Amino acid sequence: MSKIIWSKIDEAPALATYSLLPIVNAFTKAAGVEVVTSDISLAGRVLAAMGLAEDELSKLGEVVLQEDGNIIKLPNISASVGQLKDCIAELQGQGYDIPNYPENPANDAEKATQAKYSTCLGSAVNPVLREGNSDRRAAAAVKKFAQKNPHTLRAFPKNAKSYVQHMEGKGDFFGNEKSVTIAKAQKVVIAINGKELKTIDAVDGEILDGTFMSIAALNTFYTKTIEDAKTNDVLWSLHLKATMMKISDPIMFGYGFKAFFADVFAKHADTFAELKVNPNQGMSDLEKKIAGHAKEAEIKADFLSALESDSPKLAMVDSDKGTTNFNASNDVIIDASMPVVVREGGKQWDRTGAAVECVAVIPDSTYAMFHAEMVADCVKNGQYDVATMGTMQNIGLMAQKAEEYGSHPTTFELAEAGIVTVTGANGVLMSFECEAGDIWRMSRTKDIPIKDWVRLTVERTRIENVPAIFWLDDKRAHDVEVKKKVDAYLKDHDTSGLDIQFMNVTNATRFTNARVREGKMTIAVTGNVLRDHLTDMYPILELGTSAKMLSIVPLLAGGGLYETGAGGSAPKHVDQFLAEGHLRWDSLGEFLALAESLRFIGQKNNDSKLAALTAALDVANDGYLDNNKEPGRKVGQPDNKASHFYVAQYWAKALAEGSNAELAAKFAPVAKELTEKEDTIIAELLAVEGKAQDIGGYFHPNDGLAEKAMRPSATLNAIIDAI
Repeated sequence: MSKIIWSKIDEAPALATYSLLPIVNAFTKAAGVEVVTSDISLAGRVLAAMGLAEDELSKLGEVVLQEDGNIIKLPNISASVGQLKDCIAELQGQGYDIPNYPENPANDAEKATQAKYSTCLGSAVNPVLREGNSDRRAAAAVKKFAQKNPHTLRAFPKNAKSYVQHMEGKGDFFGNEKSVTIAKAQKVVIAINGKELKTIDAVDGEILDGTFMSIAALNTFYTKTIEDAKTNDVLWSLHLKATMMKISDPIMFGYGFKAFFADVFAKHADTFAELKVNPNQGMSDLEKKIAGHAKEAEIKADFLSALESDSPKLAMVDSDKGTTNFNASNDVIIDASMPVVVREGGKQWDRTGAAVECVAVIPDSTYAMFHAEMVADCVKNGQYDVATMGTMQNIGLMAQKAEEYGSHPTTFELAEAGIVTVTGANGVLMSFECEAGDIWRMSRTKDIPIKDWVRLTVERTRIENVPAIFWLDDKRAHDVEVKKKVDAYLKDHDTSGLDIQFMNVTNATRFTNARVREGKMTIAVTGNVLRDHLTDMYPILELGTSAKMLSIVPLLAGGGLYETGAGGSAPKHVDQFLAEGHLRWDSLGEFLALAESLRFIGQKNNDSKLAALTAALDVANDGYLDNNKEPGRKVGQPDNKASHFYVAQYWAKALAEGSNAELAAKFAPVAKELTEKEDTIIAELLAVEGKAQDIGGYFHPNDGLAEKAMRPSATLNAIIDAI
């Protein structure tokens, strides 16, 4: 029996799995495919790190290297320190004997514990599983549905004041970058003032980048943006990615926090030092540290006074609760937050709950240039029209930890000033003059992923017959090295009749946006991080959410990884479910991924029965969209559980009417029963709406309780379990 591995992960998509997976397995087993789970949730990774559970992530890391590897990967938590600490506390409360996370390790034992837990932070999952490059696009049916049923994009005001501010290459990662291509495999040593920081094994043809963020330049930049926000009368907001970039971005977040509340941090410096307050973890952690201190009330009053001065206004995560942009480093994630800025007409919310035009502060210009152009385009040309706008497909270079998302082991907050060197077999490859506190990092990109990236680009460009743009900047050191390889590998392919171009980020954004406004499709060929930014921005504008994107990762070894959705709103979904029994998570991403996963197995094995099962699921997915069966947002409306029922109903009906006689005979009575008992099933599903749910935990729910909560229809369960 063929096997699909379905990742057990976190939050809303994890809850949805309790309802969806029994349905999936009931159908797929009829065609000889078993779907099994693998626990790569944050809680699962924590328990594995402490030796209390199997290391399922490492096992999946072996599967992606197999020719027939087939994984459906749902969005997981890229944990911040705060989330990790909350997860540990929950597990301790459930009786697991695990230590606290030592923020400031005082001895070797605590350092060892911190090192174990650190493997669970940030982008712990994706670099292990992404042994292939990314093909992300909106399925034709999804795009068509969005145009016929357009969601709301807020108009940009006339003479809009919103803008993006970045460091423009002055002391940031972009401006300081150097890059070399390694001619042969060798040891490479990163050192400061001759003292080793890290030794890596570089491979033939690998591109190594070194760069750093000047903290002096960053602080100057923050001060200027705050003053400019006052002058321009706009709300100030900081956009980083402190989850995936788990070393660098929390540090930059902390400096932003201190810059905005400079007077408060100066006044209470001694107290904060005494309590070991770490601004990198935000206001929520600071409040825990000062709780019960003699100056607690005074400190809180000073922060509130600074906030209420509106000098300038500060973006809020939750205005009603008084939660600011600086609550926690993981609260505002750039690839989710910037699309909201554009969607809302260049506005964010102030402390009163009012939508206010803003400056989006994105320190490093490498990717800020994309967001700056997105906002500038709308300021100049007005908001997009969902009913007519075109689409962006993305071919993303991400295999084998390509680029910055794989840089965690080679990112350092420098403890001293001096010269950082990168030394290979024949001497110094790169050197950098840095100050104490600067953030230095190395990114790596191997040759094989680039070669495959070019292959995939040519393949998709020929299929779609639209322009494909490599987003490569001849002023960025890394991109210069990449382009040399792309130019060489393009010669290995027949590109006759194909429109393949090279542009820097700003020009590529302008080119793509002009075509989007004309209703045309464009393929963006980008690196790993830009892939994330683009494949959230455009889908959120086009479709209302990036969770509806088709995300296929053809693995280098021959297998397939099928990624679903985006987890940005998942915490809010869980909160609503726990309070009201209503889960508004849309599993369309899972439906689409499953179809592609089954299609892969069917085509690989030339299996007609599996082809019929897949074709029927395609029909079901179209029916799901055409009949608008996505979950309602409000309690009392059919939710995620109901959407699973409708897909099952449509899938069974399509099989009953399909060409495979065996499957038709098996599913005809199922379709009949699901149709005849629809009213009963929906009534049973709606009966739990409005009731609080106890699932035994947020990060580590009790499987029995969670399944009971997500499968409340006895009628539906009986039909599915009997297949």
